[in-house]
Amino acid sequence: MAEVKASLIFGVAAAFLRLSAVLAFVEDLDDTFKDTRVNDIWLVDFYAPWCGYCKKLEPVWHDVGVELKTSGSPVRVGKMDATAYSGMASEFGVRGYPTIKLLKGDLAYNYKGPRTKDDIVEFANRVAGPAVRALPSKQMFEHMMKRHDVLFVYVGGESPLKEKYNDVASELIVYTYFFSASEDVFPESVTLPELPAVVVFKDGAYFTFNEYEDVSLSSWVNKERFQGYLQIDGFTLYELGETGKLVAIAVIDEKGPTEESGRLKTLIQRVAKEYREHFNRDFQFGHMDGNDYINSLIMGEVTVPSVIILNTSNEQYFLPSEPIETMEQLVQFINSVLNGSAQAYGGDGFIQRIKRVAFDARSTIMSVFRSSPLLGCFLFGLPLGVISLMCYGICTAESDDGSDDMDALKREGLTDEEEEEEEEEEEERQGTAELEGPEEGEGEDDDAGEKDPEEKKTD
Repeated sequence: MAEVKASLIFGVAAAFLRLSAVLAFVEDLDDTFKDTRVNDIWLVDFYAPWCGYCKKLEPVWHDVGVELKTSGSPVRVGKMDATAYSGMASEFGVRGYPTIKLLKGDLAYNYKGPRTKDDIVEFANRVAGPAVRALPSKQMFEHMMKRHDVLFVYVGGESPLKEKYNDVASELIVYTYFFSASEDVFPESVTLPELPAVVVFKDGAYFTFNEYEDVSLSSWVNKERFQGYLQIDGFTLYELGETGKLVAIAVIDEKGPTEESGRLKTLIQRVAKEYREHFNRDFQFGHMDGNDYINSLIMGEVTVPSVIILNTSNEQYFLPSEPIETMEQLVQFINSVLNGSAQAYGGDGFIQRIKRVAFDARSTIMSVFRSSPLLGCFLFGLPLGVISLMCYGICTAESDDGSDDMDALKREGLTDEEEEEEEEEEEERQGTAELEGPEEGEGEDDDAGEKDPEEKKTD
């Protein structure tokens, strides 16, 4: 019995120590944080206690703290109640919950990727390090090529291009890694037309920045930071919107693959690779599993499988006029979108915005009723009932006031309309009496007194 008690006590103590250790890895921050943070690199979760997404992130955030602490990362992990310290949150540009920021010196980097432990840890380690990392050897270059799908490398000595590259790296380090190397670390198959140069390695090939054709290094890096063909989800589509490219998507069902789905996916992949020189500047290619997200985006129904092209900058979309059977048809459809001859649907006009509000409201109500019918009846039935009672009360109050006024007028005498009618009737009676002359009784009295002028003439 004593051994059982001892083991129970030991287990509780161990659990408490583990909990304490986890909590120690994530620090609660207050309004003194602004003055104490300057000498450290911080990864901070700005949250609200009532936010459901914040509560969902909480266990992931503890795992992030444990991972960064145990791996020896210089990044400290913290969380701040943005509702309790709203002034501090406003200074850091917090507009929604949860907001994840990495604070490094005077710079603040926003995290916009998936809220998973691995993605957040990778973001923290990437941004916490130098903006441009050196590749000193061929072995290091090959190692980085295996780790990264997209690799940007500056090659050459000091130059204005290197200064631009360093600035772009500081700006876009939140998305991808940046490296510098000498030409010797590349395989012999890599030949550069001139130095200095900025090269991107991806899709089994390499492409060089052309200062005369691409104009802006920042824009070029932003467009080239994705592989030519991607599996696209909501987060990826959001990031693709920042590149300014149109997105050509094969909408397929990966859970129930069909021959048609595989054919459309292959066609998109081939166009992305074989027509890179024609379309890479303006299009991103990929596929999406299922049509739920696309349907909510266009407020309509897309068949599966099918091809759709999205313009995320203005919420327009394009659909082929006929089913895509061959690569030539797909290329023709993409060219028609590029030259403006394809029919555009959707948009961000006033009418579309009204439709969006109505669609979002309907979707929210339907999702609530599907997940919890009783909760839906309470949330929407109770306010409607209260509003109905208020309207009934207002209408009833107006009618009662009107009847009270009528009663008051009746007690005083007559209403305005009845007074006017009474005056008109009185005037008519007086006029009629003057025209008809005196009555019999009145005539006898007149004879006794004064006669009518005509009767005097007759006499």
